This record gives sequence, C-alpha cells and structure tokens, in this order.
Amino acid sequence: MQYGRTQEILYEINKRKEVKDDDEFRRKYKTLMKSNVYVDSPLAISATEVFKENTNLFEEHIQEEIMQGDNPLEFPGLKFTQTAEESKALNEDATPSIIISASGMCEVGRIKHHLKHNLWNPKSTILFVGYQAPGTLGYSIVNGAKTVKIFGEEIAVNARIEYIEGYSGHADQEGLMNFIYSFINKPKHIFLVHGETDSQDILGEKIRTETGIGVTIPEFGETYEINQIEERIEMTHKIERKVAKTLRTEIMERLEKLKQEIRDMDSYVRQDIEDSTLKDEDIFRINEKIKELEKQIINVIEG
Repeated sequence: MQYGRTQEILYEINKRKEVKDDDEFRRKYKTLMKSNVYVDSPLAISATEVFKENTNLFEEHIQEEIMQGDNPLEFPGLKFTQTAEESKALNEDATPSIIISASGMCEVGRIKHHLKHNLWNPKSTILFVGYQAPGTLGYSIVNGAKTVKIFGEEIAVNARIEYIEGYSGHADQEGLMNFIYSFINKPKHIFLVHGETDSQDILGEKIRTETGIGVTIPEFGETYEINQIEERIEMTHKIERKVAKTLRTEIMERLEKLKQEIRDMDSYVRQDIEDSTLKDEDIFRINEKIKELEKQIINVIEG
C-alpha cells in the first residue's frame, strides 16, 4: 500500500497499538493516544478521502483488516479540521493534542499559525518529517535558531525540536535506482536536476557504474541540445552567474518575503476581527502589531 506522507503517519500512529512485547512502550502509547489527533491541511484531508474511497487498491492484508473493522486511516480521536475557524480553534484549546499540518518548510499556510502559538512553549514538540531547504523558516528552526519571525513578530524557539528524515516526500537513492531498473527500454541518458550537489554526484556515479547510462548534472544557466539521430548531447549555451549574491537580488528576495508576510497577516487579522467574542485588549494588540509592520515597511522604503 503506497501512502502519502500524512496517510503514512496516520497509519503508523494507528498500527503502534499492535506492539505486544514492550510493556513500557504500550503504556506510553496508551497515554499518548488519550490526546486527539488533528489533520489540519485541506489538501491532506482531500487526499485521505481519496485513499478511503479506493480501499480496493490496498494490499490484501490491509483489505482484510478493513473487513474486520480496522481501517488504518481511522481511529478514535482522529479529527479533520476543514475550515480556517476550526484550525484557529486548535490554538485556543489548551488540551494536549497532536496536530498534523502541511507546508513542509513552514513558509505558508496554517502551519505558521501553529508555530506562532507553540514554538515559545517548552511543553510543545515540533516534529519535522521532511527536507528543509536553506532560507526557509523550517530550516532556521531545525538548525537551532533561538528566535524566528512569524507574521512580523519575534517568536522564541523554546519547544522541543525533532526531525525524522525517513518520511521525505522524495525517493531516496535506492528508490531512484529501482525506478531506472524498472524500465524495459532503458533511457539512453539521464539529467539530474534536483537535489544537493554532493548527493547528485554520488547518484550520478552510481548510475554510470551500475547501469552504463550516461549522466549529466547541468549547472545554472546551461542549455543542452539533444540529437536523437546521432545520439549526441551537447551544451549549446551557458549563462555565467556570479558566485556572490548581489545586493539587488537580496533586496528582491527580502521584498518577496515581506509581501508573503503581509498576505499571511491579512488572512490572520481578518479571521480575528470577524470574531464576535474578541475583547477590546485583543483588538488593541492586533492594532499594535499592524503598526509595527508598518514601521518595518517604512524602514525598508526609506532605507
């Protein structure tokens, strides 16, 4: 049975109850599962529904378990938050819970609200299950940042930070090699255009050595021409790129990030203002945050 990342995590949470030879583990699992498990991602929720509607494609032993009333994607305490209001309510509930949220690198979406409300809390655990690219909020948190800025506000990182590489959304080296082996008619040449430089070099050498297939790892700005008749591949153009990042590029990147912060804050503030139970001091706090963001924008413009 092939799972998406969220569905695989739900499956693992559900199946841990079958561990029979570790009393201590069972005790901890029983304590953990007293908490509700929330899937807080519209896309992940929709994907889970697709899985549930196609159980006939599951492996046979999984289908047998479902026939016996044990669906691996359903268990007591599992809840799906469909609306933004339901997602927001999670951060107002002090009851211990597990929240599975999307946006693996924490740049956009509901995950930023959960981080804002939980990163400062030493009782919270933030578990990352995918690759965090340099320059992203997720990368900063995983690599030990003491504070991060979310919606224009400095947030202290006091929570316990954990990282599991095994749930990456990308195939590993073995998976990619198996993909190549699966071809009846093998490709004549392979271009590697994704991944860390060292990993690309290692994979490229492995492909050449074990399959005899040629490999090219293009650099930025390179253009290649493929002549199928002559079975020839030739680089026809290359854009030279300066090694050091120019100030102009840095300014544009900062501007794009600031624009994203404004979009996120717009959504966040609108949800708060429309809350009829909002107190006067909460409205004052929101107004002060907007003033602070205005000052940051003015500093960028005047600087």
